[in-house]
Amino acid sequence: MIRNLALMLVFLGIVFGGIFGWKYHQAQKMAGARGGMAAVVSTQPVREESWQAKLPSVGTVTPTYGVVVSSEVAGIVRELGFDSGATVKAGDLLVQLDAEVDIAEAAALEAERKLAELTRDRLLRIVNENLGSRSDLDEAEAHLEAMRAQVAAKQATINKKSVRAPFDGKLGIRTFNRGHYLGAGEEIVELVALDPIYVDYTLPERYLAQIEVGQDVIVQVAARPGQEFKGTINAISPSIERATRSVPVRAEFANPEGLLRPGMFADVTTVLPARDAVVTLPERAITYNPYGDSVFVVEDGEGGQTVRRVQVRTGNVSDGRVEILSGLEPGMEVVTDGHNKLRNGQPVTVDNSSLPDENQAAGLVAPS
Repeated sequence: MIRNLALMLVFLGIVFGGIFGWKYHQAQKMAGARGGMAAVVSTQPVREESWQAKLPSVGTVTPTYGVVVSSEVAGIVRELGFDSGATVKAGDLLVQLDAEVDIAEAAALEAERKLAELTRDRLLRIVNENLGSRSDLDEAEAHLEAMRAQVAAKQATINKKSVRAPFDGKLGIRTFNRGHYLGAGEEIVELVALDPIYVDYTLPERYLAQIEVGQDVIVQVAARPGQEFKGTINAISPSIERATRSVPVRAEFANPEGLLRPGMFADVTTVLPARDAVVTLPERAITYNPYGDSVFVVEDGEGGQTVRRVQVRTGNVSDGRVEILSGLEPGMEVVTDGHNKLRNGQPVTVDNSSLPDENQAAGLVAPS
């Protein structure tokens, strides 16, 4: 029985060994076939051109002025001078609080001030005629000044009960009506200035030397698809954010129609100055790796065309093309499609028959 079991095990070993050997042979054969097979790729030449790079980023629309108007003093709302969403000018009345008691008190204080002034004037004549005491005159003058201060303080309180717009802008939504008791410091309405308006965003610190105040900026927002807003850099932060190693930037935009609103998410493009003789190629030709970026360059040989991997150093990206700082020369033919299946030295067959126009394929906008 043991002998039969041993023979069966030997037989099964021979069978499975043959199967695995045949599979291995087939795999080696297919690998060899692939190694000698020319891969079909599409290519584009490295170009030297006048180029205007753009730095993409995201930002937030911010008002030039924005406050929540509130009252410094408490009182009952007697008059409302605005509607929700209204546009106002600096000094326009927003809310009038009940000031009857304060006005009456101001009248009483004014009467006391006039009496103090008459008393001072009478004592002044008496002292000038050497008929009265100088100390009485000094006391009268001090009382007059105190009354003037009380009148001014009461008038300031009355003025505070007329809440006015501190600057030109657009109001938010009103949440109360006449008769509402407004506490000291209670919010009345939001007020923002919309023209001009800011967009705040950040750029990596490596671009700090390439940006300056007055540089052109283009913004797009989801609420206005396909519409571009053009502005300029208004300010650049003097310090770098430590957490992100980025520099805060503020751009200013004319906004006469109020299309940009505070809080909007914005796609921001900072336009860099145009440069000549910039070496570029389509961004999709680049293979990005942690150890370095590379491309496959097509070379002609005795046996046909092959590819060679070349390490490159990239720069700015704009409209689907990338700046090549080193590694390539204008005129070199690089693989743009099909490079994911390539290895160094592999034969290739170039087929560009199905490619669109080069500028369209790259998404390139011809420089003006």
